[in-house]
Amino acid sequence: MRKNELPRGLRNNNPLNIRRSTDVFQGEVNPSKDKEFKQFKTMAHGYRAGFKIPSNYYRVYKLTTIRKMIGRWAPENENNTAAYVSLVSSHSGIGADDQLSFDREQMIRIVAGMSKVENGREAEMSDVIAGWNLL
Repeated sequence: MRKNELPRGLRNNNPLNIRRSTDVFQGEVNPSKDKEFKQFKTMAHGYRAGFKIPSNYYRVYKLTTIRKMIGRWAPENENNTAAYVSLVSSHSGIGADDQLSFDREQMIRIVAGMSKVENGREAEMSDVIAGWNLL
């Protein structure tokens, strides 16, 4: 498949479709050529950013479940949040309201599930793990 046929998140090396903002992440292409979403130098850098934001949700905002985290990530005014929660929970094997520890195993499964929702296809696990390893 050619790069221009890939979903936007994969074309941008931004598998969680992180919107442009004043936050700057390691490996970010600045300025992004995409008017709405960030772009990253590598897929691993995109996944790294995808781990940093939920980690911040957990530490700062005490969002300790998939339901709470996705509720902030993909609010109902923009998304079918309930479906997003259900898909990530199912993909990760973690209950939507289970308390999270945000350890390596949990986060890799959750972020891979989020990537699947965002891009409509399974994440390349080697890229997800490479992103975790950049933390």
